[in-house]
Amino acid sequence: MKARSIFLNAAALVVFSVAAFGQSTAVTTTVELPARAPAKVSSAVTPEVINRDLREAVTIIQENYGGQKSLDYNQVFKASIESMLHTLDPHSNYFDAKDFEEFKTDQSSRYYGIGATIGDMSDPNGKVVATFIKATFDGAPANRAGLRYGDKIISVNGENTLGKPYTEVRNLLRGKKGTVAKLVIERLGTGKRETVEIVRDAVRQPSIREAYMLKPGVGYLKMDGGFTQTTFMEFIADMRSLKAQGMQQLIIDLRDNGGGLVGQACRVADVFLTEGQTVLTQKGRDGTPVQRYDSQNPTPDRSPVVILVNRNTASASEILAGAMQDHDRALIVGEGTFGKGLVQNPFMVDYGGMLLLTIAKYTTPSGRLIQRDYSNGDLYSYYTDGGSFRNEDEVEKPHGPESHTDTGRAVYSGGGITPDVSVKPNMITVARDRVQRSLLSPISAFSFDLIAGRLKGMESYKVDRPIMFDHDLQATDFPINEELYNAFKAYAASKYKIKAAVADDEREFVQRMLRTELVQAAYGAETSYQVFNEYDNQIAKALESLPQAKRLSLDAMKVRAATTPTEQK
Repeated sequence: MKARSIFLNAAALVVFSVAAFGQSTAVTTTVELPARAPAKVSSAVTPEVINRDLREAVTIIQENYGGQKSLDYNQVFKASIESMLHTLDPHSNYFDAKDFEEFKTDQSSRYYGIGATIGDMSDPNGKVVATFIKATFDGAPANRAGLRYGDKIISVNGENTLGKPYTEVRNLLRGKKGTVAKLVIERLGTGKRETVEIVRDAVRQPSIREAYMLKPGVGYLKMDGGFTQTTFMEFIADMRSLKAQGMQQLIIDLRDNGGGLVGQACRVADVFLTEGQTVLTQKGRDGTPVQRYDSQNPTPDRSPVVILVNRNTASASEILAGAMQDHDRALIVGEGTFGKGLVQNPFMVDYGGMLLLTIAKYTTPSGRLIQRDYSNGDLYSYYTDGGSFRNEDEVEKPHGPESHTDTGRAVYSGGGITPDVSVKPNMITVARDRVQRSLLSPISAFSFDLIAGRLKGMESYKVDRPIMFDHDLQATDFPINEELYNAFKAYAASKYKIKAAVADDEREFVQRMLRTELVQAAYGAETSYQVFNEYDNQIAKALESLPQAKRLSLDAMKVRAATTPTEQK
């Protein structure tokens, strides 16, 4: 493959010098260079100079590179552009044609495949045995083809999948729309092998994964799928459904929502904010106009709202949380958010690629700029020590200048959204995590036998019907009683040599995972997440905080009423 010129109008490839010569501490082996006349130094860096230097660098690489890697010019150019953009800020990025297609797929709330949740299971020695179907999605190709919980995947399009982890099998199942995935499966209930041909199609990836009543009068929305093209429509549909079920108070869960389309976040905020209230202000480069996004809703929803956030809540999610906090329209509960206050815009480039370039900073209604500092250019520290992996023991402190909410509460710039009520998630040690992981395969194996009706005296737990979707979990759905728990302990001891004391130390985990498997088989993957929510201490705190959210919203309404001019009669 020949080296190619690439969209120099984007001033793309200046970083070769940085990438090649920035590491001064490395140990190197050199050879003597031939004498060369000194080059004239240009007084200004221009696109022409960049083009010349780039071509020279690529030519030298092409003619002289002798390392172990084979030259991949796409990767060379891609790494160059990415490095250049990251000298500007951590969020400007470059997508080649393949990456751009994946990006567009993510933004459209779908992917192409068969539409199934899968998982692998290991033997007592830790070796992967096979990958199994855990659930299918409503209306997806796998569901239409009759795949069920516990079906063992023997092969995909002739490639043997036994012994392969689910990540490898997943890649075989995904593919272009309209192509065929030919599966050989072994049925859980009968042990018989069947060949099933499934035509891959679009599989919905909702941005709102869960919408149900946590308790009478309290609705819950799990928004961890990013803000995509369908988010607002999903939100309105789910709100209507919850209202029909008697919802009077709402918990919006933005934990692990990395953001997405700003416009969608603004439209969700618009549901709760009064006409004229600012959602965000966007400030671009000098000389460009400041843009302000205001609510246009004359009849906003008045339900008390708690918003759950954590350190992976970022970007568009922070826009929503910040607007609701600044107007005292919601109580924010959880951990400090990531702190991304930059706005990116896509620019199409040659060869099917796309530049995602930061064009502006946004501020919350109170004037907060929540972007964390990235001036040292250390991306690793930005995304770890200061970001989603920051020290659990550090006390979160306010950053930057002080602003005030509508009722006068102090809020601060420079470090994401600080919650009104701080509560950290339940954490376990690495050693305990290792123990819990060792229990996963025994739990899966026991669940397969239980759901297939192969355990004597436990036939009532057999699931031999298709998934019933859109089910709100009840306490009476598959309770894990003492008899069932003891049956698991005996099974794990005989099949996997798991000591009873180990299971007893992790009894809550075992019971939670067993019930998750049963619910997943009967009601699907999305309903099974409701089992985890029953054990979630941050959700419990959100429920406890709803009266405080109601008082806050009422106080804000009083302030607005006192400051809004009345019509003269």
